[in-house]
Amino acid sequence: MQTLSDAGVTTIRALRPNVSRDEAIRLLRPSGPTGLLRSVLSGPLKSVAEAYIPFYLFRVTIVNRGRIETSTLGLDAVRGSLDPYRFEHAPTESETVRLDTRNSLPPHLGSTEAGELLVAKVRRLLYGKGFFRLHAMEISADPLDDELHIPYWLGFSGSGNSARLRVLDGVRRRTEGGKVRSIFEAWLTGGGA
Repeated sequence: MQTLSDAGVTTIRALRPNVSRDEAIRLLRPSGPTGLLRSVLSGPLKSVAEAYIPFYLFRVTIVNRGRIETSTLGLDAVRGSLDPYRFEHAPTESETVRLDTRNSLPPHLGSTEAGELLVAKVRRLLYGKGFFRLHAMEISADPLDDELHIPYWLGFSGSGNSARLRVLDGVRRRTEGGKVRSIFEAWLTGGGA
């Protein structure tokens, strides 16, 4: 039976984060001239929260000019709009954690739809590298596992009635741009994803 305190809690499997809460605060509140300028424009960092985006994992196979290349890629299960997340290999149990959280975005895509979107994204990336280097190209994406969640740190800054959101990838230790931020903003404001 679910109690009121358990409402909205989901058990997920996530990549083990490489950024602690203290590190996230330090990275989201940079020092020096950049940090001072950001505080003046956006307001000081008020709070930090960990949140998770679900991804589907695929073994992607590319056949081009008789050469076969395989890689492990993930595509977000929320919109399918983020860049593919590249893995050296399918994450093992020791590289992941199971946890209960309220801060996990719900998937809106099925695995089949995500696989089709991923193939289209990979095709565009390859065409962007040089159309004339491609010959009899075939791309397939075979699902590998259940959802895998990627940890992010959300930094909320502002003053008065204004608020700004910054997003830090909790695995790759880098600040994310508008695509990831817009997914979290839609989720936080109740506008879906």
